Amino acid sequence: MAKARKSRKAKKGFWGRLFGWLSDEVRQLLRWVWRGLLGLAVLVVLWVAAYSVITPPTTLYIQQEKSRLGSVKREWVPMDQIAPAMQRSVVAAEDANFCAHWGFDVKAIRAALAEGGRRGGSTLTQQVVKNAFLWHGRTWTRKSLEAMLTPVVELFWSKRRILEVYLNVAEFDEGVFGVGAAAQHYFGVGAAELSKTQAARLAAILPSPKSRSASKPAEFTRRRAAQILDGAETIRRDGRAACFED
Repeated sequence: MAKARKSRKAKKGFWGRLFGWLSDEVRQLLRWVWRGLLGLAVLVVLWVAAYSVITPPTTLYIQQEKSRLGSVKREWVPMDQIAPAMQRSVVAAEDANFCAHWGFDVKAIRAALAEGGRRGGSTLTQQVVKNAFLWHGRTWTRKSLEAMLTPVVELFWSKRRILEVYLNVAEFDEGVFGVGAAAQHYFGVGAAELSKTQAARLAAILPSPKSRSASKPAEFTRRRAAQILDGAETIRRDGRAACFED
């Protein structure tokens, strides 16, 4: 008799013993919740994997701005049609160690914490996750989802793809999204024709695109663009641009 009881207990397994005190109805509900969460996770992974080869048709933020403004300017430009100076400028400005980390720049995060959160520590990968899959805002929910999705993007996407998507969904002015639309909007040229100075100025306005201008830069933007010019040349020389350049 004692052996039979032990046998039944063993058959229940860990989860059976853990939730054995619950009613059958509650256990059934928990199983369906677990399956639902697992199914949702699979769908999200497939979504991320699909965007490694499929052009994202839009983003939540672009749609919000389109609804607010009535229309937006956006033109998808393949990576090989974006000036290398633009690619290097954005990396130098936003994430100089882009080629060296796997989605999170620990040094940048520590520096941001040391300054009391006054500066950002987000990598380009984290920003792509926010722009392409989530919403803008500083809520813990959004930041938690961003932290979970960032390694998934790094797993399925190449560094070159991450930078390509970033350059095509980033906001450069009110209602202006992507480097293709930004190059035309500010300088009347295509993304492939951007000069080093123009590229640096576009990268300089990214943190505050609605309050800065690339074509009529204020003194701060000029100084920041000059720093980005130097940084872009530095990462070209020391190999930190190798992961996204041909």
